[in-house]
Amino acid sequence: QVQLVESGGGLVQAGDSLRLSCAASGRTNSIYDMGWFRQTPGKEREFVAYISWSGTSTAYGNSVKGRFMISRDNARNTVYLQMNGLKPEDTAVYYCAAYIRSGSVSAIGGYDYWGQGTQVTVSS
Repeated sequence: QVQLVESGGGLVQAGDSLRLSCAASGRTNSIYDMGWFRQTPGKEREFVAYISWSGTSTAYGNSVKGRFMISRDNARNTVYLQMNGLKPEDTAVYYCAAYIRSGSVSAIGGYDYWGQGTQVTVSS
């Protein structure tokens, strides 16, 4: 079992930046591809970003491309999401997840391990 814990969320103003962290514990001898998703009430969980196990391959959702950057430090078992130029529409609970299954990296079904989420609120 792998446990994922997000941190770094908070209340910011439009245009500000935040860096979210996702710390992995438990069965960390295996290195996983990782993703970030976000969700607001009444909406489907939205793909935000993906990073391969090596950190050399990334992918981003269209709504955050050019503003967000995913990175990882495998020595620290931590994945990061740097969020720049935040907009009110970025307000959501952000989840990190470990990619296990085959298929699209943007599909929720590809991820078997999820964190509890961290709230990001962007005021106008």
